[in-house]
Amino acid sequence: MKTHSKVANSSDLDKNELSRKVLVLNGSPTGENSITLQTVLFIANAFPDAEFSYLHVGKRIKAYEKDFAECRTALETADLILFCYPVYTFLVPAQLHRFIELIKENNVDLHGKYATQISTSKHFYDVTAHQFIQDNCNDLGMRIIRGLSADMEDLLSEKGQKEAVDFFRFVEWSMDHQVYEPDRDIKRAGTELAETTVPSGKELPENHAHKVALVTDLADPENSQLQKMIDRFRAKFNGEVVLVNLHEFNFFGGCQGCFHCASDGTCIYKDGFQELLRNRIQTTEATVYAYTVKDHSMGYRFKLFDDRQFCNGHRTVTMGKPVGYLVDGMLSAEPNLTMLMESRAQVGGNYLAGIASNEKEPDREIDQLALALEYAIENHYQPPKNFYGVGGLKIFRDLIYQMQGLMREDHRFYKEHGFYDFPQKRKAMILGMYLVGSMMNNKKLSKKLGAKMTEGMLMPYQRALKKRKKEHGKT
Repeated sequence: MKTHSKVANSSDLDKNELSRKVLVLNGSPTGENSITLQTVLFIANAFPDAEFSYLHVGKRIKAYEKDFAECRTALETADLILFCYPVYTFLVPAQLHRFIELIKENNVDLHGKYATQISTSKHFYDVTAHQFIQDNCNDLGMRIIRGLSADMEDLLSEKGQKEAVDFFRFVEWSMDHQVYEPDRDIKRAGTELAETTVPSGKELPENHAHKVALVTDLADPENSQLQKMIDRFRAKFNGEVVLVNLHEFNFFGGCQGCFHCASDGTCIYKDGFQELLRNRIQTTEATVYAYTVKDHSMGYRFKLFDDRQFCNGHRTVTMGKPVGYLVDGMLSAEPNLTMLMESRAQVGGNYLAGIASNEKEPDREIDQLALALEYAIENHYQPPKNFYGVGGLKIFRDLIYQMQGLMREDHRFYKEHGFYDFPQKRKAMILGMYLVGSMMNNKKLSKKLGAKMTEGMLMPYQRALKKRKKEHGKT
């Protein structure tokens, strides 16, 4: 793949046109018959300038345990390592788990290399599998770019195909601009917070290309690490930042759970919160939340703010808008808080552009958050939801449907956006699975079919690949 932009490890690479080498670690035990691999093949076809090579580590793990030389060479010469796997019981398949152990046992130096991942599943704890890969990549000193968590059938739709192509385009952009996920392991990050610096002599951008709401609870702006983080973000973000300080807002009280808002969307309190929410925050293109970790949370006033947003009901009114976080404190010691931030974004249908903390490299993390927000706004980047988002939506979907007589605004919203996707009858698929199950229960027939079962499952994916090649003049 050729580029004239800045690239990762630019001091070690020729600054002329480059051909980026992508090594795919296929963790599926089915090898080339992997459904997940079909998404990678689709991407490879869409990006012909990239050099894709493959190690079928899930299928050949026993051979690689005996001789790792081929793997070492492939890993050391790659620019990007792409982990490709189906989610198996909360994590990656055991074979891929073992391959990661082999990388460490053989002392392969991957420091500074980029890594990302593609998984397919039905979104049952894909998040823990992705975090497993990310943690291990951090162990190896790699630069991890957030991966693609796809449904098993996503590639069969135009929407899923677009998401796959958009994902890899985002990976390219991240490498060109050296944007990657921060390492949050407290054992590696240390215990001292790093100082944030604010660029001197730089005014707010004159070209307000974008408009972002920055919601904070800032009690002491004059002597605050959080204030410095906010100031740096405002200096780096190319657009207008609308500052909303919850500490200055006069809340009349917390949510009463009275359901007064359920019928018409208005709150029983008349303290101006709805106007603040609708006119100053929800009218912007993105939202950044800035807070200091307190009592393992974002603090009381942020909780008050969250609870009062129930005037939205269960309507994801900011769906499609990216979000980001500026966090003052030892975030690596608060995994539950990190999960909460990601879950909020997922359930709301918001792309999480990044979480910048002041543990290790606050300046770099804040700068890349500003960049990532600009990219997401300009390109309308909206990857598919993972387990948090898919599971959360299904739970609320069932709730709203049952309570539609009371939650009329929610019910109307869910109908308009097509969230009522049940019952999933799909009679043809159900009958087909009965047929396949009967065949598999027949020992003689099952033995005769052998690998043909997985080959049959690949047929619709191969048709999608063939159509893509035909559309682009390839045979």
